[in-house]
Amino acid sequence: MKKATVRDLRYHFPEIEARLMKGEEIEVRKRRKVIARLLPVRPKTEAYPDFAARRKKIFGKRRAMETGTELVAKERDRY
Repeated sequence: MKKATVRDLRYHFPEIEARLMKGEEIEVRKRRKVIARLLPVRPKTEAYPDFAARRKKIFGKRRAMETGTELVAKERDRY
């Protein structure tokens, strides 16, 4: 964990911001006492919908007569 003072934040913020962008945690100190801790933001992971559960909810245990690939191919032939 890196250390920075309040003065560093004021005068050298672009350097501290670059450290945060790299994923480093930074302790902010004032008169040798830790007053804050800066943490980088973790990106959200995008959750995809559970398509298998949706299909099961709609169709249950029934099987489709044609596969999705066959349906798409049939629609393409229409035009």
